[in-house]
Amino acid sequence: MSRKAIQWSGVFPAVTTQFKADFSVDLQATHNVMRNLVDDGVSGLVVCGTVGENTSLSTAEKLSVIEVAKDAAGGRVPVIAGIAEFTTEFARNTVREAAKVGVDGVMVMPALVYSAKPHETAAHFRAVASGTDLPVMVYNNPPIYKNDVTPEVLIALQDCENIVCFKDSSGDTRRFIDLRNAVGDRFVLFAGLDDVVLESVAVGAEGWVSGMSVAFPKEGATLFRLAKEKRFEEALALYHWFMPLLHLDARPDLVQCIKLCEELVGRGSALTRPPRLALQGATLAEVKAIVAKALATRPRLPDVVL
Repeated sequence: MSRKAIQWSGVFPAVTTQFKADFSVDLQATHNVMRNLVDDGVSGLVVCGTVGENTSLSTAEKLSVIEVAKDAAGGRVPVIAGIAEFTTEFARNTVREAAKVGVDGVMVMPALVYSAKPHETAAHFRAVASGTDLPVMVYNNPPIYKNDVTPEVLIALQDCENIVCFKDSSGDTRRFIDLRNAVGDRFVLFAGLDDVVLESVAVGAEGWVSGMSVAFPKEGATLFRLAKEKRFEEALALYHWFMPLLHLDARPDLVQCIKLCEELVGRGSALTRPPRLALQGATLAEVKAIVAKALATRPRLPDVVL
């Protein structure tokens, strides 16, 4: 498998998992969220990632969410499932189960909890990739998961044919340049941190796994396409408006922030599964104020043929 064998580019929202009042998974509401995003013109769906509250879901719940996503996508866009497990073998098993329900690819995180050394991180990704024919996106988010997937780790994995994509949420866009200098266009590059997406596209990102695009999908898709088309003056104007919202993706409470934004714009529920608790007090007021200002000043979007 090569990078040319996949059609991964554009904005892939990191879809939220919707819950009922008793914290059970609300599959119908989750389906609605996904279908609306596809109807709005997103290029793919990433489910069961950080924003999808992967680590709070059982394996059976994850598989149900993937099935719902495949139905909502209806073959129009690819569905990529997050794989975030505590051990390598658990991750391999979860990938095998996800393949059975027809997922189009997997986004694999480092083994959680354990702070691995670089060669252990590389071994984890290699072992997971070797257990499947699915295309693999390697996900780096050192602020959240404490394991840093450096360019050197990716260089060590370049012989794994089905590791085709690298999503970076470190915020350090120099890594895309370093990786391209080392291995050319071996990997499809995806921005993973919302508030550096314009910079990421400028240095080679071909896609964006976006948290805030679940609440503002047309703005996200427009920003990304403006950047890809090098219409930077228009992109910067939209970026200035969008930035207070995009910063919410870079906080420890990003899931609560993003789901609250979804609720405030009528696209989903703010309910998260404990230990994540609802925003309160000054934090709640802050996020509500950011959304209120964004809605009051929402710009007319340039034409990018969504």
